[in-house]
Amino acid sequence: MRYFVRGDTLFLRGWFRAASTGINGGIADVTTVLNHTVPRDFDDDPPRHLDLLAARHGLSGEYFGLLTAVDMRHLCVLQYDFVTVFITAGVTNPTPPVDDAPHTINIIVYSREGMCDAALLEAIITTTGAKAQALHDLGYDFPGTTTDAVVVACERNAAPVHTYAGTLTEVGQRVHAAVLYGLPEALARQQGKVRRSDPSFFIYSRYGGEHWVEWEKEGCPYYPCHFPGQRCDYCYCPCYPCTDEELGEWVESSSGGRVWGCATCTLLHVPEVAEYMKRNPEATLAELKRLRDRL
Repeated sequence: MRYFVRGDTLFLRGWFRAASTGINGGIADVTTVLNHTVPRDFDDDPPRHLDLLAARHGLSGEYFGLLTAVDMRHLCVLQYDFVTVFITAGVTNPTPPVDDAPHTINIIVYSREGMCDAALLEAIITTTGAKAQALHDLGYDFPGTTTDAVVVACERNAAPVHTYAGTLTEVGQRVHAAVLYGLPEALARQQGKVRRSDPSFFIYSRYGGEHWVEWEKEGCPYYPCHFPGQRCDYCYCPCYPCTDEELGEWVESSSGGRVWGCATCTLLHVPEVAEYMKRNPEATLAELKRLRDRL
């Protein structure tokens, strides 16, 4: 899976098995999941608008799409092991008095590990429950807005490791934790309580105790962790885990099992490679390595 923001749209690209409660939703094999920002006075036909957007970007009809009035700079991305959650959020009380500004909460869940169709559907329930709990904890008296949507996607070609996705399962626990933590962060950005010029990235860390960490390249205390003049746009690599043993290696995890370790990889820190990746977010690893080798 590769994800990137281009203009007003978040793109997830890959080969997915996915379930969506959004526009033209259902369960399907798709190559793209997108979340697109529209004006607050949007009055176009949503399916037609998404089809035209997909066509402009050269995408096939195999996609699930969501619409939001929330600016993509307020997007929150949360990575918890093999699960990545994307949240854009604004809230309008669905009961009178109603704010004039339309809002919605869109949540996209991606699992690098395979899930059966039943688990995809159960993950939507888990996501919705975590959203309701987060809103309750923030003091709202409603569990969501009238236009909220969820997409859950996994790798299409991966064996279906997960047959359930409730809150006590491996995948469900990670989804629940990411939504519970991420929704307040997304709302704080949309409401101007936290100001960021770009999407925010959080990772679940176990160093020094289990906790969420927000990564910010500005003012990083570890810079330069690889070499002077390095680029840090991709401190958390979008190719992870690439399993390319020229760049990393499998290591024993402190919690058991093996994880992909790439602490010594500098590929996406090379300025020219990082800039190329920004212009071509779907570039293959081989393409990036060839560019590095020509420098």
